Amino acid sequence: MFPRAITHIRHSSYSLGRNVLTNSRTVAETAPTKSVIAIPKRLFGISGVLARANESFDDFRAREEKKEQEYAKQQQQQQATGAPGTSFSSHADTFSSASSEQPTPDPDVERAKEMILDAALAFVQSHGWSKQAIAKGAETVNYPSVSHGLFPRGGIELVHHFYKQCNLKLIDYLKQETAEVERVPNPSEFARKAIEFRLRLLEPYLKYWPQALGLMALPPNAPHSLANVLTLVDDICYYAGDRSVDFNWYTRRIGLACIYKTTELYMLQDSSAGFEKTWKFLERRMEEASLVHDFLVKSEDATHQLQNAVGSAFTT
Repeated sequence: MFPRAITHIRHSSYSLGRNVLTNSRTVAETAPTKSVIAIPKRLFGISGVLARANESFDDFRAREEKKEQEYAKQQQQQQATGAPGTSFSSHADTFSSASSEQPTPDPDVERAKEMILDAALAFVQSHGWSKQAIAKGAETVNYPSVSHGLFPRGGIELVHHFYKQCNLKLIDYLKQETAEVERVPNPSEFARKAIEFRLRLLEPYLKYWPQALGLMALPPNAPHSLANVLTLVDDICYYAGDRSVDFNWYTRRIGLACIYKTTELYMLQDSSAGFEKTWKFLERRMEEASLVHDFLVKSEDATHQLQNAVGSAFTT
């Protein structure tokens, strides 16, 4: 009895495996074969890269300026003839049409908001960068205290307003300093004085400025805050005579922004008379930045070493 059962089980398992193999063969035979398309390999040469690596910095700058001039001339011709531009222009047209659909702000409302924020700055020392300061400012200019509802983001709108006003005062200062000269004789010293002037505008609100820094560091407020800092350093570099069109345009502004922010943080902890230690700290940072700039940009050896390093990276 038991041998027969074992034999039956063996035959059943064998037949089951046999059926599975048979079915798999049938599927394999009936399945359509996939066509394989041969994609030709694309060979990338490095002769152009090596040729550019061996060129001088002046040649590189001249080549990039020529490209910019050709592109500007092409855009002018397209605007004159009314011909459709590139995909970028069509994207810009789409963006402008989408932005035009947004409701334009009421000038009277914007003017009232400016008045309220200007008056609210007088209450920062007692209420900080908050809605309470905005409400007090609204009452000062004969608006109800509930007018702070015009500023749904709260105190950060007061901070951005103050930052904007300080940047406008900085522009007026820079225009006065460059009104009687065609070219700034010492751009580094000019930038140092401009940063000192800009930081001195924080003195009346220095006690509550850490609160403003905390508000600006919040993720929803960071893009606008970064734009304010970049606008500040771009104005300083422009009036200092920087007209570069190469990578130095970015390095100068980023470096100056770092110097400004580090000096700002140092100023918050400075208890010396007239913030004398802060201005010495700023002077040392500007000297260090000038040394690094002279080594990386004005040194021909450093430029050739950088070009050789780029060329060797592509050859190896």
